[in-house]
Amino acid sequence: MALYITDECINCDVCEPECPNEAISAGDDIYIINPDLCTECVGHYETSQCVEVCPVDCIPHDPDHVETQEQLMEKYKKLTAA
Repeated sequence: MALYITDECINCDVCEPECPNEAISAGDDIYIINPDLCTECVGHYETSQCVEVCPVDCIPHDPDHVETQEQLMEKYKKLTAA
């Protein structure tokens, strides 16, 4: 399941550099997460790094992009294939 950023985002800029897949970018009003690139840090870290550093707790799971751990690992493998 990909993550997303809610409108509670305060644009503090701490999540974007933490994303190993570069799935986070500045949107019009708040930061956004590209679900095609988000693996919840599967393959990189034990926990989602953006969630770990977010000071306002505004990065929940995206119910519109439900994925299993296996699917997230497959996405990670595709994203990191050389």
